[in-house]
Amino acid sequence: MQSSGDNPFLTLKDWHPSQQPREKLLQYGATALSDSELLAIFLRTGIPGKTAVDMARDLLNEFGSLQMLFKASRSRLCQTKGMGDAKYTQLQAVLEMAKRCLWEDLQRSGALTSPQQSRDYLQAQLSQEPREVFAALFLDSQHRVLGFEKLFYGSISSASIHPREVVRRCLELGAAAIIVAHNHPSGIAEPSQADRDITAQLQRSLQLVEVRLLDHIIVGQASCSSFAERGWL
Repeated sequence: MQSSGDNPFLTLKDWHPSQQPREKLLQYGATALSDSELLAIFLRTGIPGKTAVDMARDLLNEFGSLQMLFKASRSRLCQTKGMGDAKYTQLQAVLEMAKRCLWEDLQRSGALTSPQQSRDYLQAQLSQEPREVFAALFLDSQHRVLGFEKLFYGSISSASIHPREVVRRCLELGAAAIIVAHNHPSGIAEPSQADRDITAQLQRSLQLVEVRLLDHIIVGQASCSSFAERGWL
């Protein structure tokens, strides 16, 4: 492998084939690659004095994780050497494609039978949000997905979440069950007392129209908390 001193503008092609992330992916699969190697494939080329892998490692060190890199604003990302509008739009496109793939999985699966499936989708939808967002998956009597909507924005409390609006959307969509979720921008998925209070209010309101509240999922940076799994519903 050439050193950066041999070539001031290195690409992944300058690496020995066995060390190239692309070749490693083709031989062993994407799961065998580190975050920096996956990001290097996306970047394709480095900057003067650094390979794409070097640049990827620097980005992960600067932003802290892949998730924080995806959450970075356009202005913040474009301030980073080697990044710009083109890379920002590509990152956003990758993120949106991942969300749509998860949504297609939900729709194709028929009845929603896997809690992990719903958690994965809700985490993809909400973990990047810079503020708290309250959302819902609306389900029919067979737990087939009717729709997903982001309903409220801001701090989660009885003042910002209106159970009657959730009930109204359930009736409009003909939902028989619902999974609600919201994110904690702090990254910590531990439910607060306000979360528990609004969930109890919402459950009482939904019971009046015979709609089941199956779960309330709190989305953190790298994990989720489930009210149903804790026995709170």
